[in-house]
Amino acid sequence: MPQKEDFYDLLGVSKDASKEEIKKAYRKLSKKHHPDISDDPNADEKFKKISEAYEVLSDEQKRAAYDQYGHASTDPNFGAGGGFGGGFGGGQGGFGGGGFEDIFDQFFGGGGSRRRSPNAPRQGEDLQYVMDLEFEEAIFGKETTIRYNRQEECVTCNGSGAKPGTSPQTCSQCHGAGAVNMERNTPFGRVMTQQTCPTCNGSGQEIKEKCTVCHGSGHSKKQNSVKVTVPAGVEDGNQMRLQNQGDAGVNGGPYGDLYVVFRVKPSEIFDRRGSEIYYELPLNVVQATLGDELEVPTVHGKVKFKIPAGTQPGTTFRLKGKGAPRLRGTGNGDQHIKVKVVIPKELTQEQAEHLRQFASAGDYEEVVEQGDSSFFSKVKDAFKDKNK
Repeated sequence: MPQKEDFYDLLGVSKDASKEEIKKAYRKLSKKHHPDISDDPNADEKFKKISEAYEVLSDEQKRAAYDQYGHASTDPNFGAGGGFGGGFGGGQGGFGGGGFEDIFDQFFGGGGSRRRSPNAPRQGEDLQYVMDLEFEEAIFGKETTIRYNRQEECVTCNGSGAKPGTSPQTCSQCHGAGAVNMERNTPFGRVMTQQTCPTCNGSGQEIKEKCTVCHGSGHSKKQNSVKVTVPAGVEDGNQMRLQNQGDAGVNGGPYGDLYVVFRVKPSEIFDRRGSEIYYELPLNVVQATLGDELEVPTVHGKVKFKIPAGTQPGTTFRLKGKGAPRLRGTGNGDQHIKVKVVIPKELTQEQAEHLRQFASAGDYEEVVEQGDSSFFSKVKDAFKDKNK
């Protein structure tokens, strides 16, 4: 069996990273490897790995156990038969609901005093929405309405989970604590630990008569609509946060947030790098030699541009202010025009003769014989055999 990767390495954080640093690293990686966004065929597997790493490292008790016991601490059967009794979480398959911290509380004091109230308000889960944009929409922005499903507070029971006319009661088994004490076999002997109350599932309350709409959850899935103003200048992979547009909170807690991730369709003629736009302009030999005035496409529409005589292949010109808006600044970037001289594939006998005369008149025959790579030599080399 291959060895599992270190959770800290998966998220790219140090072992003394703060919760905020861990959360920030997870959000960045989840956006990069989300199966709905990434083109990587292994994105689904990578996303599962970083999600597992975040689930452990974002929880203080799970993280403490992982730091001491490594990946063995994530095994639901860890400690069975004389260890920690099937996990520190009281049969929850993880380390929630006390356990690791409570064991040391018994030795060093505290007695679970740091345990958060099970009835404390908690913010709802954050959600993610992927929005597809055309190239021009990302440049100039737009307003649109998006629709998605989320967990909302049940309007029938006002989020209590109880049938209208009734209310949740204090749990008869844990008396509102959300946890019950149990004796466990540990490496230190038999000690008193805590596990999530099986009667109320840690809520501290019992619902005798459940709401017929939400079946006691206090939430119901509904479609939510929200107006989104896409700022001008967004790029592929950028995201914006819409506060309180995620899932409903618990125990009266606030709604989570909605993260809108932008997926921008590439342009067929432009290449964008931040606020700078790049465009390859094809010219024929005559235009590059004698110069010309022509219309050049930009994201803001066509503009007249004068090509100076004697323009060489690969020359780059700049159209100031004709790029994309700067998302975190003012004004626009520039558009860069790179000249590509197109050598004709076929010439008439007359055209070929005129080119030979031109080359002879300007001593270009000698340049060609020396193997010069100018486009005049390329023209001559391309057609000298065809028109003999």
